[in-house]
Amino acid sequence: MSKIDKNAPVGVFDSGVGGLTVAREIMRQIPEERIVYFGDTARLPYGSKSKDTVVRYSRQIIRFLRTRDVKAIVIACNTASSYALETVAGETDIPVIGVIEAGAKTAVQATRNGRIGVIGTEGTIGSGIYTEVMRRMRPDIEVFGKACPLFVPLVEEGLLHDSVTDEIASRYLSVLKGKYIDTLVLGCTHYPLLRSTLGRLMGEGVTLVNPAYETALELKALLRERGISRDPEAGRNLPEAPDGSLDEERYQFYVSDLAEKFTDFARSILPNEVKETRKIDIENY
Repeated sequence: MSKIDKNAPVGVFDSGVGGLTVAREIMRQIPEERIVYFGDTARLPYGSKSKDTVVRYSRQIIRFLRTRDVKAIVIACNTASSYALETVAGETDIPVIGVIEAGAKTAVQATRNGRIGVIGTEGTIGSGIYTEVMRRMRPDIEVFGKACPLFVPLVEEGLLHDSVTDEIASRYLSVLKGKYIDTLVLGCTHYPLLRSTLGRLMGEGVTLVNPAYETALELKALLRERGISRDPEAGRNLPEAPDGSLDEERYQFYVSDLAEKFTDFARSILPNEVKETRKIDIENY
């Protein structure tokens, strides 16, 4: 295995804009790190796709991110984490982490009555991955999953505070309210953008777990453990990009479609400036 350049960027990918919640937490928790983000906006949502398809997409995206010389990869998508993480992590020589383990661990620590709800895409809920991971940590835990397929398109359309979103959310959550859960895992990286609505509907007695935040902390620990945390003094001598231009951007954004729409959304939720988003043909990878 070749030596990993600790000053290289971290790769982050998702089916669309949801993974920006993970990128946002990385910017906050590890501000010295550089990020290359890819959103697969041409092929979303992933939640209704088969496992084989999601694994194929994930491999293509990782091949692309490797062309940007990333030192680690965060699969900022619950569906891809549940379907593809194990496969792709074994195929590459740099660390790859998903968003499920960290969120599951926090939920298990947070619950008082041992009754945990998980909301996610059909793929994530259908895989049973959260139940499996949490039961491994604490066998007596009760996990109640609820697929909320309409949340992703609502977030992608920017309908974060809208009566339509309220109505759909209350229908989805009514099932979980009847289970007397005291902890709710936002099991899709789009869902933290609906946090205020979800919190209001569930009530103060329910702790919301945001795996995006926990994943950023897990990444921080992993980089430190591997000795590949970025040198804070490295900011001045940035490498040349593969196309020969000087790569001075701390945060780079790529999508498979609708770059302008993505840029507008990213600017609305990220703490740092988003200069531009580049569109690439992911099928070439």
